[in-house]
Amino acid sequence: MKNLIFGGIEGGGTKFVCAVGSAEGESLAETRFPTTTPEETLGRAAAFFQEQIRTLGPLAGLGIACFGPLDPNPDSPSYGRILATPKAGWAGADVVGTMRSALSVPIAFDTDVNGAALGEWRWGAAQGLSTFLYFTIGTGVGGGAMVEGKLLHGLIHPEMGHIPLPHDYAQDPFPGSCPFHGDCFEGLASGPALEKRWGQRAETLPPDHPAWELEAHYIALAMQGFICSFSPQRIILGGGVPQQPSLLPLVRAKTLKYLNNYVGAEAINKHMDTYIVPPGLGSRAGVCGAFALAQQAASGAGV
Repeated sequence: MKNLIFGGIEGGGTKFVCAVGSAEGESLAETRFPTTTPEETLGRAAAFFQEQIRTLGPLAGLGIACFGPLDPNPDSPSYGRILATPKAGWAGADVVGTMRSALSVPIAFDTDVNGAALGEWRWGAAQGLSTFLYFTIGTGVGGGAMVEGKLLHGLIHPEMGHIPLPHDYAQDPFPGSCPFHGDCFEGLASGPALEKRWGQRAETLPPDHPAWELEAHYIALAMQGFICSFSPQRIILGGGVPQQPSLLPLVRAKTLKYLNNYVGAEAINKHMDTYIVPPGLGSRAGVCGAFALAQQAASGAGV
């Protein structure tokens, strides 16, 4: 695959990033634009790749790492489509079918967080690991999992942002922002939840604001549960919210406190600073993961 080129789509609820890259994950051309209607957004994506094919040559495969919920099972009648989503107009959108009709290339389709996890495994903070978790905490909250060397799908795919968390209404009377579950992990800890609770966007909150102590509390509660459930070798926290410098140390400390020495692993008890970490690829995790998915498609997996 050394000289082949691959297409990648990081499809978010706010913006789409489309890129063409090499087998090593190097981006050769890239564009980004707002996520509007499926017709307009997927049309712009198709037009970008058609132009790159004319300029750079044919794509060996296309990887699509997309917001959801979605159907990643090639044997399912709704494969390649967005399922029930709060993103207006996107429920039922045929992402894979639209791109396949426009480009006629092998396609691999997965969640944005599974895609980012795959990118981190290939080129980032999860290299050499077989079992780890990747979370994005931003516009929404989602989690991707690699378990024993394979991305986890199961019935459809994990929805780690929608687990319930202990919620002390006396400490935090905010009812939650999730339209489906109210005060789930996403409803309490996403960027929109921070903005609705405190009346300003997360990036405008100063480091000593009480928001970050509460935010770390909810993230650490979730991490405690996922550590006990999956026994991951590492947890990667991506997305816009964890970019607040004071947050990650608070999350690490509170996760240790809530585990209460129950998990007897040195990686947690002595090396927490290398156990819960930011993405090694930074904001490139999603698009690099899409390239990795494209390589799977080209090799016959995930077509």
